[in-house]
Amino acid sequence: MASTALVTNDAVALGILVTILGFVFYTSSSSHPFWQKFYRFIPALLLCYFLPSLLNTFGVIDGGTSQLYYVASRYLLPACLVLLILSVDLKAILGLGPKAVIMFLTGTVGIVIGGPIALLVVSFIEPSLIGVDSPDAVWRGMTTLAGSWIGGGANQAAMKEIYEVGGNIFSVMVTVDVIVANIWMAVLLFMASKAKEIDAKTGADTSAIETLKNKVEQYHAENARIPSLRDLMLIVAVGFGITGVAHIAADFLGPYFEANYPWTEDYSLTSKFFWLVVIVTTIGLAMSFSPMRHLEAAGASKVASAFLYILVATIGLHMDVSKVLDTPLYFLVGIIWMIVHAGFMLLIAKLIKAPLFYMAVGSQANVGGAASAPVVAAAFHPALAPVGVLLAVFGYALGTYMAWLCGQLLQAVAV
Repeated sequence: MASTALVTNDAVALGILVTILGFVFYTSSSSHPFWQKFYRFIPALLLCYFLPSLLNTFGVIDGGTSQLYYVASRYLLPACLVLLILSVDLKAILGLGPKAVIMFLTGTVGIVIGGPIALLVVSFIEPSLIGVDSPDAVWRGMTTLAGSWIGGGANQAAMKEIYEVGGNIFSVMVTVDVIVANIWMAVLLFMASKAKEIDAKTGADTSAIETLKNKVEQYHAENARIPSLRDLMLIVAVGFGITGVAHIAADFLGPYFEANYPWTEDYSLTSKFFWLVVIVTTIGLAMSFSPMRHLEAAGASKVASAFLYILVATIGLHMDVSKVLDTPLYFLVGIIWMIVHAGFMLLIAKLIKAPLFYMAVGSQANVGGAASAPVVAAAFHPALAPVGVLLAVFGYALGTYMAWLCGQLLQAVAV
């Protein structure tokens, strides 16, 4: 079916998106009093994400038919991860302590228990949601949402097969997934802009995070130089060269595991995207111990950030806020589910005095996976992006198990 969007050419769509990004960055650094006041309340990163969603919502660009997100997530994201990770101080990241992992696992548990709670609450408004066990039963559709929000697309597909989810409820839940997850990501990006105030109120210990950020800033102060064309070409060569190597390996490993060890689908080992993220992360970490890490002095993370913001804009292009009106009851289920997840995380963060960074990245590593966890982490500081990647990879491993457990609880509540 042909798209009815005003802009159907991806080259034009990309031009519009990068123009929006340019406008946001130009105005956010403006000395004009209006823009300074405006960005005091609205974070620039949130606008990079929200403005493209309006293009999709109002039919200017069809995010569903555009290939821009696919290109950004498969080409720009891996290159971005390599360039962000190659300068990482692994020892300092490990020095962040166990709270990051605790908050990630708290987020996972919040999603497992949040689904059944949301279904029970909404069933008081609409009793027909429970007591049904057809392929299109709501509880079955919710298992795919659990798979997506704990692991990612591969885990979502696994739940569809395990729980024999009907096509109709699956398509509805995909829409709920995209919109509710994107709204939550917008909330996290907004909270990231207020991190210092929030951490001060909760009494969180941010010393380890500050130490890591200070080390990165000190390295920049001592080593940063104006990049030459040679530097920039090397940065681009490393980013896309490693991305190419990772694609070669992923194109072999995904189908190999699918053909020879089909049971490894539970661990996402049959997913090419899983291998892509794991390989670029591994090579990036290995390069952080080599002289290649000095590319950071020439601005490797700035090039990576440019790629990352293009990815942010293409993610935003997938959100259509008006879809909430089509099936409001299912969106209510998704919103209550996310509120339980967020509330549980905020409670545990308060109890263990975890910084907002751990809560936000732990949540996004679950709900958004490897494509967006580094975006939220980088909203705090580019040096922290690898933490998001490492936790998201952890999510792939847990996704199928925990989503299956959530499915069992949903079935117990609904049938």
